[in-house]
Amino acid sequence: SDGGKRCVGMILYHGGSEEISSPDLLHSRKAVDFGVGFYVTPVFEQAEKWSEKRKRRTGTAVISKYEFDEISAGNLKMLRFDSYSEMWLDFIVRCRNLKDDTDWDIVAGGVANDKVFDTIEAFFDGFATKEQTIAKLRMEEPNMQFCFRTEAALNTLRFIGSESI
Repeated sequence: SDGGKRCVGMILYHGGSEEISSPDLLHSRKAVDFGVGFYVTPVFEQAEKWSEKRKRRTGTAVISKYEFDEISAGNLKMLRFDSYSEMWLDFIVRCRNLKDDTDWDIVAGGVANDKVFDTIEAFFDGFATKEQTIAKLRMEEPNMQFCFRTEAALNTLRFIGSESI
């Protein structure tokens, strides 16, 4: 027992068009950075960008807020990319091409945002080598995202609330 004290974990945000109090895997797109999953970020401004993108399509923008129980997640398989790297790029390429066959519960790492994606597209299209791509990506400041890919992973998130923006 924890003696009645609550375990306070990392705060994570999800930017979308509506409040998501019960995250699931059913609504995930498939060909995205870290594969099918529920995406959150510890960077509020990143969640705002995600919300604004949705708002252009739906007219509404909501940021949902969660507490991540890192102690419970200790039993799960977690892949973490601390920087843009060849391994990160290879993983993104596999996921975006629907060729990821790994069983990670949680994947964390940099967001392939528009600026980063332009660099990756140049690699995909053969205009840059892997080495050139990695060198360019390393100059970017990673915007961290977490992808919760299994029900067990989703169970480590506790909904705290939301705000419309």
